Amino acid sequence: MSQEIAVIGSPEFTTGFRLAGVRKFENVPQDEKDEDLDDAVEAVLGDGDVGIAVMHDEDLDHLSRRVREQVETSVEPTFVTIGGGSAGGSGLRDQIKRAIGIDLMAEDEGESENE
Repeated sequence: MSQEIAVIGSPEFTTGFRLAGVRKFENVPQDEKDEDLDDAVEAVLGDGDVGIAVMHDEDLDHLSRRVREQVETSVEPTFVTIGGGSAGGSGLRDQIKRAIGIDLMAEDEGESENE
């Protein structure tokens, strides 16, 4: 049984993932995020087929405290946030490490410092 990727966010955010083959998505229009984003996230949390859920990092601010805590502590599905946050790649690296328990990029550190 393979785990699927789901994407949650505005139609503009989800479109690229859908074009890349992601079949599970929750579109939440920008002007309805405060009302509908919690429901969209809870739908993904309740979907046993989803292993990774992708959201824009700014959308976390639109979640209720209860749902945001679920997102931040969920192991399956693992939530990955992307976007304009200052953490950038290191934030994604930490999320991957939390999800699978190892740092996949550890070997590359020495090489990137010498470039």
